[in-house]
Amino acid sequence: MPDELILDIPANVSTEVLDAIAGRHNMTRFETINVGLTGRTLHRWRIDSGVSVASMIISMSAERQVARAQPNYLYIPARTEQLPVNSDQYAPQKLNLPEAHRLARGDKVLIAVIDSEVDASHPDLAGAITANFEASADKEQPHPHGTGMAGAIAAHRNMLGTAPGVGLLTVRAFSSHAGRVEGTTFTIIKGLDWAAAQGARVVNMSFAGPSDPLVRDALAKANQRGMVLIAAAGNAGPNSPPLFPAADPNVIAVTATNADDALFSRANRGNYIAVAAPGVDILALAPEGQYQFTTGTSVAAAEVSGVAALLIERNPSLKPAEVRKILMDTAKDLGPRGRDRDFGAGLVNALKALTAVRPR
Repeated sequence: MPDELILDIPANVSTEVLDAIAGRHNMTRFETINVGLTGRTLHRWRIDSGVSVASMIISMSAERQVARAQPNYLYIPARTEQLPVNSDQYAPQKLNLPEAHRLARGDKVLIAVIDSEVDASHPDLAGAITANFEASADKEQPHPHGTGMAGAIAAHRNMLGTAPGVGLLTVRAFSSHAGRVEGTTFTIIKGLDWAAAQGARVVNMSFAGPSDPLVRDALAKANQRGMVLIAAAGNAGPNSPPLFPAADPNVIAVTATNADDALFSRANRGNYIAVAAPGVDILALAPEGQYQFTTGTSVAAAEVSGVAALLIERNPSLKPAEVRKILMDTAKDLGPRGRDRDFGAGLVNALKALTAVRPR
């Protein structure tokens, strides 16, 4: 955000001191959160003087009460265009879901979906949403991206999600601004912290952005708590630098393939890619009971989040590193032999992954 900072200031600093700091630097205090995951108190402030974010961060170094100052980074959904519905699902067969669902359907596993507003009234999501959290204060109507990602995981009427028995914890951290859907450091951390407090076992993050110190801290704490973190590799193309949170070492990065197991041409590449899943021309839910076709690493990540929930239902004691290893060890190798920068370990195989897990 071009006129905002996030400040890490201890909770015991008084309101009077905070007002004095804001006054000295011509800033307005907007919002404060106590992040249970990291134990930090974060403040979202607006710069009113027209000074750049970088210059204000330097100015904050003179304030001894400020432990850290950083930008309020922007993230965007990792999808491309949506097309009119014109064919059936192919992802369930690619992932071996019909056979896998004889072993597990994700029952009683909570998946947090940090995204835009989800249409909770969609018939394919009936009974799937356990709780909802508004991390962004903006008023929003249900959005195609959040609704589509929720459906890729939990659809169970006219479509087949990867984990139709899960409970969804929907987090609206993304809002529409100037024709774009964006989330920020602040809203993402608020959503992740809430999801941890609700007991989420899997967190789907179908978005991409810069390397972010505060988000990195929260992800590390979530991983330590046993939360499986899954993110879209990004749609910036083969020459893009790594995008986050997918490139974070605590996160399982997912790329996208098409119906012929070829790589989505706009997918990011890199050694951080863990696995692939179908992500080109994927039938997905849309608001107001509708359906859409969507393309991107976003929907591929959501599918893998559902498969992770199947593994956790089969053995709830699995740790995040064990889920990652199972997904990679049982994936269908694509591209060059072995793990590579394009496909990671290959296309996720839900049935093989489940049969590799010893039931508790």
